[in-house]
Amino acid sequence: MAAKASNNVIGKNNDLVWHLPADLRYFKETTKGHTLIMGRKTFESLGNPLPHRESWVITRNENYTSEGIRTFHSLESAIDAGEKLGLDTVFILGGGEVYRQAINIADKMIITEVHSEFEGDTYFPEIDPKTWKEIDRIEHKADEKNNYDYAFVIYLRRDSA
Repeated sequence: MAAKASNNVIGKNNDLVWHLPADLRYFKETTKGHTLIMGRKTFESLGNPLPHRESWVITRNENYTSEGIRTFHSLESAIDAGEKLGLDTVFILGGGEVYRQAINIADKMIITEVHSEFEGDTYFPEIDPKTWKEIDRIEHKADEKNNYDYAFVIYLRRDSA
């Protein structure tokens, strides 16, 4: 699950570069009750584990710990743990490096596409239409609370569609 700008920017200085309350609400509703896998910097940008979700953090630091999380040293080991636990859905939350790894193994992507370009230092990988099929799109116009046009988009991997 990710929010990305038209130029694939997802962040700058370990933070979002836009504020879309509707996207935050959509994220909360979609991920509630599920396991979230994220990189250490993404986790630290959140400040704490999110309520009503299990936070799994990927880090190269063998000694990294934080209250309320489970740590892994690779995306593969976190996914393996989820499979062993019988989890049918886990959400990958980034950052950029984790998304680059996950796009090759994920079977579904839930993307908020922000219809603007931003300066940033972290990017979502290109979504290859030969690999991914868009199956749902809900467009939204900017309003008094959300300053940008955006869309909630769901993609399925073509070989699993």
